[in-house]
Amino acid sequence: MLNRRIPAVWLLIALGAWGGWRAWSQRSMDSGPGVLAPDPPRQTALEDDDAATFAHKAWTLKPLAAFTLEARVLGREDYRFDRLASLVPTDLALGWGPMSDSAVLDRVTISQGGRFYSWKVREFPIPERDIVRSSANMHLIPADEAVADALDRVRVGQVVSLGGKLVEARSDRGITARSSLRRDDSGAGACELIWVETLEVLQ
Repeated sequence: MLNRRIPAVWLLIALGAWGGWRAWSQRSMDSGPGVLAPDPPRQTALEDDDAATFAHKAWTLKPLAAFTLEARVLGREDYRFDRLASLVPTDLALGWGPMSDSAVLDRVTISQGGRFYSWKVREFPIPERDIVRSSANMHLIPADEAVADALDRVRVGQVVSLGGKLVEARSDRGITARSSLRRDDSGAGACELIWVETLEVLQ
């Protein structure tokens, strides 16, 4: 008699192997002591040609500002099934200044989920306003396959450099998302939505 359970068993084995490899490839890294990314993100106005709306997949994107930063990766969350997943496959929680220093981060618990980044402390290693101003959850839209491949390899603890544009997005189904244009906000609407044109791991 044909054993119809065999394909299911192999499927479970394959999924387990893929999950194990994924967890290993994205494991956290120890980046060492000190401030690793001292400068805040840089946001500048766009020239008229760079501000033109354009189509990407089933979305229309409107550039709002040019954006570059170097930051330490505090957290990573991949999405496959929510309403932004077709546009934004990955969110990175990023920190700069004091929030790129292990001496500070060792006393801050960081988590991600539902397109938000959150933190908690038993007692503040730095003022609360500095945590807010020196870290953010960023929704990343890879501009091409090379950026998508680089993003897929990013791990918590690394220092990354990225450049692109803050954007507003509207889907064919009427779903909208708009980037924050401030670094001192928090809560709903405070995330950056970035069309990522360059991405490099620095450490």
